[in-house]
Amino acid sequence: WAVKAVRSVCGFSSKIEVECRSAEEGRQAAQAGADIVMLDNFVPQELHVAAFALKEDFPTLLVEASGGVTPENLASYFSPHVDIISLGCITQGCPVVDFSLKVKKP
Repeated sequence: WAVKAVRSVCGFSSKIEVECRSAEEGRQAAQAGADIVMLDNFVPQELHVAAFALKEDFPTLLVEASGGVTPENLASYFSPHVDIISLGCITQGCPVVDFSLKVKKP
C-alpha cells in the first residue's frame, strides 16, 4: 500500500524506489509498482540470483545493489541484471579534513 500511496501524491516523472532486505521483499515491491528495487546488504552471489529473478518477471524494473559495496569489491557486484550500484563509503566514512580560515585585520 505504501507504493500506491506515494504514487498518488508524486508527479508522473518521479521514480519510486523501495529498499529491500530479501528477494521476497523485492518481488513484493515490484508487484506493488516500484520503479527501482534496491537490494540492500546482499552478498554478490545472492544479489545476482535475486536480480536475475526480478528482471525475468519485471523486465523494466531497475535493480540497485547497495550495502557492503566498496571500491575493492565493486567488480563482484557487476551483472547484466543490476542497473545501479551504490557505494555508501563515498559519503559515509570520508576522512575529516581539519582546517580553519583566519582573517587578519589590516
